[in-house]
Amino acid sequence: MTLDEAKKALINVLQRIQAVSGEECPALNGSVIPAKQLPKFDSTVWPAATTLVARDLGVSIPNNVHIFGGQNGAPLLTIDQTAALICKKWLPREQTKAA
Repeated sequence: MTLDEAKKALINVLQRIQAVSGEECPALNGSVIPAKQLPKFDSTVWPAATTLVARDLGVSIPNNVHIFGGQNGAPLLTIDQTAALICKKWLPREQTKAA
């Protein structure tokens, strides 16, 4: 996966979440910090967003990877930083075996 693919998937998911929730979505670029600049996009929404991004990219993102930052006082991440983290931490999607 490339950085551009991760960024494109992330922006697409953020736009979809804002539309479905009926919230405004400003123009998104790499310097936007979603948790600060998107209305009602907070830690309660982040797990769903992470799942959607992983699904769109066809990968798994470990549950202990907080792609939007902010864990234990860490800084919140920009879209560019989040895309880079996804590229660094993604795992191949596990193949499920038929029972």
